[in-house]
Amino acid sequence: MGMSWDDVVLIEKSKNSGDPTVVTVNCPDKAGLGCDLLRVVLEFGLYVTRGDFSTDGKWCYVILWVVPRPISLRVDWERLKKRLVSCCPSMIPAFYLDQLSSSSKQTPLYLLKVFSMDRRGLIHDVAKLLCDLELTIQRLKVMTTPDGKVLDLFFVTDSMNILQTKIGREETCEHLSVVLGECCISCEVEVAGPEYECQQLLSTIPELIAEKLFSCEFSVMEDASKVKEASVMVDNLLSPAHSLLQIQCRDQKGLIYDILRISKDCDIQIAYGRVSSSVNGVRSLELFIQNEDGKKILNNENQSALCSRLKEEMMQPLRVMISNRGPDTELFVANPVELSGRGRPRVVYDVTFALKTLGICIFSAEIGRHSTLDREWEVYRFLLVENRKFPLTSKQAKQDIINKVRRTLMGW
Repeated sequence: MGMSWDDVVLIEKSKNSGDPTVVTVNCPDKAGLGCDLLRVVLEFGLYVTRGDFSTDGKWCYVILWVVPRPISLRVDWERLKKRLVSCCPSMIPAFYLDQLSSSSKQTPLYLLKVFSMDRRGLIHDVAKLLCDLELTIQRLKVMTTPDGKVLDLFFVTDSMNILQTKIGREETCEHLSVVLGECCISCEVEVAGPEYECQQLLSTIPELIAEKLFSCEFSVMEDASKVKEASVMVDNLLSPAHSLLQIQCRDQKGLIYDILRISKDCDIQIAYGRVSSSVNGVRSLELFIQNEDGKKILNNENQSALCSRLKEEMMQPLRVMISNRGPDTELFVANPVELSGRGRPRVVYDVTFALKTLGICIFSAEIGRHSTLDREWEVYRFLLVENRKFPLTSKQAKQDIINKVRRTLMGW
């Protein structure tokens, strides 16, 4: 088509701190491309200030204005470009064939074993480094021994193929040793065996907790007044070929990703979309959509189901609660999984950052999956260690922890 592959993704960096960087994607279209692109943007810790999407079903054009969150976050823009390019369908010169054909295969699962002395914020420091190296945490198992040592098992996938070589694995362990300092006792990276590949680590959540955590009526006290801010409407009068989906709700981290994820899972095709800038903390989106048959969504039940799903997950994209496990206190965080099986990016990073900020140590942690009638959830469980500032027997302290974790996850 006379178009250079380097022009598929263009990044125009901002000249001043705080100003948005402009990311443009111009490539062949595919189902769910917008979701895949926004997922990468979220993985890099970027916030979309506004955006435009358009496609004729064969070719698409996406432009996003993004800023790092926090502003001090250092972004590797070249890596971001490579990741965004890898999401785009083939229009591939020979130079990229080997790289992208290998990335299209099933990504191997690696097991990172970190044995160290325990200290406050240790899991977050490891999670931060893994984010910086673009190693995605798929599963996690943290165990504290009676003598004050910790064994962390991180099951990760590697989007940049760092861990394919022995040198890459050794360099990763060296990075971890530097981050952990004298606390680090040993570090190993290996390909997870078939026993780990097949194991989905289904989370055995007590029935009463599962009923509350995954209930349609799940609510958080601090957010009860914000439910009114979510509005989803379908208009079939404005366009002869498309339904207009109008969305307005409180701005939050990953909002656009969540909307496009639901659209992808529901086989909704977006022909054109505009994401407006946040005004007084409220974000508006207009999406011209069709169903999987390329027709308007005229059925009232289908409209209602789509609107209800969007409202539910915009108001509660993540669920956070605390429960007692005998004399101990356990923090639960849950989020829906994409139909493709992928969980939400950066959850471990955000939760452990919130707990580190509060000065709360983690005795043990794990990630598992839980299935309900209509969807699969990724469930994060953290057994907390009490401190003087946050006596975990206090109802107020528990609510403060929930609020801090939730606000961090939501970017508030």
